[in-house]
Amino acid sequence: MALRGLKVLELSGLAPVPFCGMLLADYGASVIRIERTDDRKNAKLDKLARGKRSISIDLKISTGIDILRHLSSTADVLIEPFRPGVMEKLGLGPDVLLKDNKRLIYTRVSGYGQDGTLAKKAGHDINYLSISGLLSMFGRSKEKPYAPINLAADFAGGGLLAAYAIMAALFERQTTNHGQVLDLSLAEGSAYVSSWMWASRDLPMVWFGDKRGENLLDGGVHFYDTYETSDGLYMAVGALEPQFYNQLLIGLGLDPKDGNHNQMNIHEMKEKFEQIFKTKSQKQWTEIFDKLDACCTPVLSWDAAHQHEHNQQRKNFSSTNENKDKLVPTIAPRFSSSKLPSIDRPSPHSGEHTIEILREVGYSKENIEEFIKKNIVQSVERSKSKL
Repeated sequence: MALRGLKVLELSGLAPVPFCGMLLADYGASVIRIERTDDRKNAKLDKLARGKRSISIDLKISTGIDILRHLSSTADVLIEPFRPGVMEKLGLGPDVLLKDNKRLIYTRVSGYGQDGTLAKKAGHDINYLSISGLLSMFGRSKEKPYAPINLAADFAGGGLLAAYAIMAALFERQTTNHGQVLDLSLAEGSAYVSSWMWASRDLPMVWFGDKRGENLLDGGVHFYDTYETSDGLYMAVGALEPQFYNQLLIGLGLDPKDGNHNQMNIHEMKEKFEQIFKTKSQKQWTEIFDKLDACCTPVLSWDAAHQHEHNQQRKNFSSTNENKDKLVPTIAPRFSSSKLPSIDRPSPHSGEHTIEILREVGYSKENIEEFIKKNIVQSVERSKSKL
């Protein structure tokens, strides 16, 4: 496995940090999720814990802090999701942990970064997108901006970038033998993944003005939009290039000789496309465009995506023994020689691996029994666990 031997500590949180930890675990890293003894809510909400192990520690008392420091002293990576200053108040800031372990990659994932006016403010994906300038571009013409779920900041600009930064820092560590602190802001991360949008603003063929919903790639043109079908479903049209646009017109029963997509009246063509697409069902349109290279595809629901022939052939989605009724995407991208773990790895219960993790880092049976007795750590089904 590509990351076999990499030791990662993931302090429990939601969305970006668990996603980062999952990415590392999916490529073979050993990821330990650090749960709080007084917080089972996050553990239940975290749906990205497959293949990780869990230890539950009370970080409000000094012995719990010492345990985490001991774990960190032999780790390669630590990922924390808190607002600036929280780890320092616990006595677990980078100055402390990097002194214990100079090779540690200390990864801080926060909404607005470790400094600045907004650093200690609360926020969620929609807030980070609004500050980055990205949210202003999501939405239809003359309508308010809409929240694009929580993909852009939490996952693309958050967890994914964090994993990428960790890999870069680990690569540099091979030369320097030193770790470092990674300051990942979800607001900055979402701006970074939109770099092309910022850099392309001087391209008139892409941006027709400053208004959202009136440009090339935001639904402002008839050949890059979605259209409702007769059965209330939708088709996605992305016929940007002339050769694909000609194929699109053929599929719609229109004459390509009537003009190219840059010469047509966009609003008139949108209305015409809307009328035509409503004459057939999604299935009928899919059968038509499967025979053409028109960049026209069905907008599939989660369940329908799994049933699509291409996704079936590529095995892009799978269920797990843990939840046979729920489909999840398989690991991507695929490696030609590195063996990757199966996605069918159970998510841990909070504290499920407390005893085995403590034993691995050298704590004695007596130490562990005392920690459990004093509620410094928690272990599920402790009576069945072997010390």
